Amino acid sequence: MWYIPGLVFRQQEKQGMADDKAQWVPGWNEASPEQGDLLLAFTGNSILKPADGWFLRWGGPEMGGSRPEALSLGAWEGRPLYVTMLPDTGVPGMQTLSLREAMLLTPGAPADVLSTGYQVWQWWQDHRYCGRCGEKTGAHPRERARWCNRCGIPWYPRIAPCIITVIRRGDRFLLAKSARVTRNFYSLIAGFVEPGENLEQAVAREVMEETGLAVTNIRYQGSQPWPFPHQLMLGFFADYESGELRLQEEELADAGWFTVDEHPPVPPETTIAGRLINALKAEIAAGNGGSHHD
Repeated sequence: MWYIPGLVFRQQEKQGMADDKAQWVPGWNEASPEQGDLLLAFTGNSILKPADGWFLRWGGPEMGGSRPEALSLGAWEGRPLYVTMLPDTGVPGMQTLSLREAMLLTPGAPADVLSTGYQVWQWWQDHRYCGRCGEKTGAHPRERARWCNRCGIPWYPRIAPCIITVIRRGDRFLLAKSARVTRNFYSLIAGFVEPGENLEQAVAREVMEETGLAVTNIRYQGSQPWPFPHQLMLGFFADYESGELRLQEEELADAGWFTVDEHPPVPPETTIAGRLINALKAEIAAGNGGSHHD
């Protein structure tokens, strides 16, 4: 059987997205929700989650008399779906769940919907006024955008490209522990793309800045939206070329080279980091791909 480097990752990515996409059809319109429409509700930075499923009903008892602004997200199982912000009403059976907890630790969570809903809602609140002239903005008549009549310009949802890479060195790969994250995960080197850089340059720069290592054979694997706050994670494989580990202490608390069978806890497959790690482990186990610098 032929093995194509990266194929395992792309198959895992498609499988992970299949269930959400079968149920959710993303979309945008200016219509207001009607009685019984589905509602993804946030309270602060947390999801307001009913006992059954992930969505409330517009006009349901958990809303009380509140009828806040709500934005269209498309349709879930053929029913209109909106996102809004509600107070934590304390209705029995409701719970608050952080977005990270839902996406990282909750099996069956509709991660694509939660991610999109959170980003769309935050963008809508952050662009109530034009960033150029300060005029109050309104809805664009034809697309998902805020519109400034004075400047005649749209303000679209922000997306910040961010690279994330797993580095191979023979039959080992690099894992690192963030200096800012308290969870007991070891993960991958990641960072934002700078103006004027292409993605491969961003990979090489971030790896050098954070670890002191030079990499080669940089190759794209896949992507994932990541709503913390509005990133698009672009995943890569890279091979070790030269250098010794020299950690950027404000970014990394620890890092090391690990084998397929012996490594610390890593992020789950709901994340691009987890899928990249598992795909590279499969590549190493199959004896395929990569350069073999020592």
